[in-house]
Amino acid sequence: MEKIYVFGHKKPDTDTVCASIAMSYLLNYRNHSFEAVPKILGSINNETKFVLDRFNIKVPKYLNDVKVQIRDVNYKKNLYVDKYDSIKTAYDLMTNNQSSGIPIVDSKDNNKLVGLITLKELAKELIDGDRRQLHTSYDNILKVLNAEEVLRFDDEIVGNILAATFRSTTFLSDVELHNDTILVVGDRHSILEYAVESGVKLIILIGNSEIKQVHLDKAKMNKVNIIRTEMGSFDVSNLLTLCNYAININASFEPVIVKDSDFLTDFEDMRSKLAYSNYPVVGKDGSCLGLIRITDVNEKRRKKVVLVDHNEKTQSVDGLEEADIVEIIDHHRLGTISTSSPINFRNMSVGSTCTIIFGLFKQQNIKIPDEIAGLLLSAILSDTLLLKSPTTTRIDAEAVNSLANQLNINYEKYGLEMFKAGSSLKGKTFEEIIYQDFKQFTAEDVNIGIGQVFTTNYEEIEAYKDDYIKELNDIAINNNYDIVCLFVTDIITNGSYVLFNEKARSTLSLAYNVPEIEEGHYLPNIVSRKKQMIVAILDVVERK
Repeated sequence: MEKIYVFGHKKPDTDTVCASIAMSYLLNYRNHSFEAVPKILGSINNETKFVLDRFNIKVPKYLNDVKVQIRDVNYKKNLYVDKYDSIKTAYDLMTNNQSSGIPIVDSKDNNKLVGLITLKELAKELIDGDRRQLHTSYDNILKVLNAEEVLRFDDEIVGNILAATFRSTTFLSDVELHNDTILVVGDRHSILEYAVESGVKLIILIGNSEIKQVHLDKAKMNKVNIIRTEMGSFDVSNLLTLCNYAININASFEPVIVKDSDFLTDFEDMRSKLAYSNYPVVGKDGSCLGLIRITDVNEKRRKKVVLVDHNEKTQSVDGLEEADIVEIIDHHRLGTISTSSPINFRNMSVGSTCTIIFGLFKQQNIKIPDEIAGLLLSAILSDTLLLKSPTTTRIDAEAVNSLANQLNINYEKYGLEMFKAGSSLKGKTFEEIIYQDFKQFTAEDVNIGIGQVFTTNYEEIEAYKDDYIKELNDIAINNNYDIVCLFVTDIITNGSYVLFNEKARSTLSLAYNVPEIEEGHYLPNIVSRKKQMIVAILDVVERK
């Protein structure tokens, strides 16, 4: 079943994670032709962990990228031959699949790749190879010559091919037979008698020739293998070489392989340098999965994705340009993402993405399971700071009251528990705290990074203020940011303390009308990054 990945931004907060899970549930409920899978693009924070544990929901798995991989290409899957298959089998598979090469595997060792046959090597073998030697299985000979079994004593046949083309008297007097002789002969009974008495390895009866019972009895006594085919001497002689094991052509050949997890772009770079036509595809366990040709890359399946809580390319998953965006659910400003075809794009000026998703459940008259209701409630409370943020709308409040009533929860009491669990910074580095909810923006060629943390005790950050400032300056220098800020939002006082890199000082002074703003300055009622932080900073940047 086709998968659709549902995810938020790279610094997942409670709204991002809960929206991914709730939207996946909604998509799966209303459409069974695909499987919507929630994903995260980074580690979850303590608040989100508290929420998922509270409602017994597993943390979504990490999604590294959505780049097109070899597994997404319509390559020749399961196109390979076992090393003990015949050369003829390999050739037929190449012809039927319009391929100039085919991988050789060891089917007894998890289809481990052992070589690659190409038409070039096959032609070389037929022209320059020793066509008198045969090393193959009894079954291969039966299959290639379309023959029937008469007597079988050996499953593997190794020997020298000899066709009885001389007159019988000449043959009997001048030709010496051995126990490794593979004799191609018709109903020439004197030669057949000589062959079974000599104990040759194999007799190939051509033209559906008969063999006398007395010769059969002798063949049994001397363990002579016999097969019968309706083909003539000429056809049999030409085809016998093709009965050989496929591995005999290039036992030491080591082809250039491609892993099914490799990115298509990397493969295209490699093939442009090597210019080979065929590349075996292997899995992570080394097993061969098939063959990719240079012409196969035109048929590929792009991963399908649904974005929640963001529509900025810089905030999204790596390789997004190689994916098909089928839907976006967001409550932020319009960003930099574009699509090649029309999509469902629901963008509303509300406090939380989960408020929008709550509305989708209601509009479509779909019952919200309690665990999903818990996630939606938690996300809305988180993003609206218990409905106190300036981003809060009537729609957010109505959603919170409805969900709280369904769950019989005092949302204010629950919200404080959630914020208390999420505000703990114990065990985290300064860098981890800055980046735990960090978003980047670009305006007028100015690169901006804004982190936000929530706390009920600013003193635990203030005690290390100088360390945070040093880290912010290092982040700006190392990542080419012009402005980097950390807003420490106090849930109790409903305001934020701001720390920043030195280059950001003048911009923040203008943004908040605070002359010569100092590190750790308290900004009352500034709690929303979307409406009060980034907007104020961008306004100054765009006016400069």
